[in-house]
Amino acid sequence: MSLQSIIKSQDFFSTLTDTQIELLSSISTIQTYNKNYILYYEQKYSTELLFLADGLAKAYKIDKHNNEIFLYYIYKNSLISEISTINEKGIYSFSNIELIEKSQILKIDYKKFNEMFLEKHILCKSFTNEIIKHSLELQSLINREFIFDSVSKVAKMIQSDLKMFNSLKRHDISLILHIQPATLSRVLNRLKRNKIIDIIQGKVVILDSVALAEIYKG
Repeated sequence: MSLQSIIKSQDFFSTLTDTQIELLSSISTIQTYNKNYILYYEQKYSTELLFLADGLAKAYKIDKHNNEIFLYYIYKNSLISEISTINEKGIYSFSNIELIEKSQILKIDYKKFNEMFLEKHILCKSFTNEIIKHSLELQSLINREFIFDSVSKVAKMIQSDLKMFNSLKRHDISLILHIQPATLSRVLNRLKRNKIIDIIQGKVVILDSVALAEIYKG
């Protein structure tokens, strides 16, 4: 796939004309990285705007005891760079970004992107939407870490990301949600007993989406 085709495939750039996409291509590159590659570390300053054209990544932080704190997954056709303002000429990362599988990364010169697009009021709405999106992700993180009990944590993950839930080992899910594996098993059995979910060949199936949402929405 050509660079221009990759740019066109990203929802972020859906409002651009062919001429604007050609201009954007002139300040962009595409690069492939293997699984487990660290794209960047928290607090690193970057002059590039990064998009996940294909693959899967995760954002995480490291606490003072050197434990990994999972934040969220980043899926293909998504902005990787964590935008907090459109006024800066570079980007400071809030978290570490690691590739979960072999991935294709679209890189854009951020300074030139500012000059050619943002300062001409092109794509500003897309940037605003991304800032809101990251704000909602942080709200979700706060709920998960400080507000939700174990049942709410499990219910929220099943409801919002069932495919990922079923692709992970139960041990990895426990680490992400910061609950014990035994607690996760008890919660799943309780949800199954209440006919909210079923478990078929080790995979969770949602039976009552409304009841599942009520658990964490209160």
